[in-house]
Amino acid sequence: MGFALRMSRSFRALGQRGGPARIPLWLDRAGNAAVEFAIVGPVLLLMLMGIFTYGGYFLTAHTVQQLTNDAARASIAGLDDEERLSLARDAMQAGIANQSFMRGELSQIALTRNGPTISVVVTYDASEDVYWAFQSLIPSPPHAISRRASIRIGGF
Repeated sequence: MGFALRMSRSFRALGQRGGPARIPLWLDRAGNAAVEFAIVGPVLLLMLMGIFTYGGYFLTAHTVQQLTNDAARASIAGLDDEERLSLARDAMQAGIANQSFMRGELSQIALTRNGPTISVVVTYDASEDVYWAFQSLIPSPPHAISRRASIRIGGF
């Protein structure tokens, strides 16, 4: 037992006079990682929440744009503007229902016609979507996402 105590570094620190060898407090490095994480950790968590929030927002905004494009394409099949608006609304509702991450609802859809060009304007209310979970902690993007798509009737 005495031989093992003499060879071990941790027991050698105890010294012969009893008690551990004292290290001055300003030279002790035992808690550096914990102190550094206490300083950097909250900033890191806020950055991660921002990535989650804005990543979800950009995903939803891109999806709304693509669904608006699909609604504009679907509206071509209508014979008059009321039927075109109905086809565009049905296409938007079906597209939103197929997206599992979109929990909001279609606020407004409008169809305008300027000669041979039809424009579909869609406003989606994203306030019920998942990425609004951290809106009280970080600055959040607007709840209403509005996109426009135009398409020409009758070819070139």
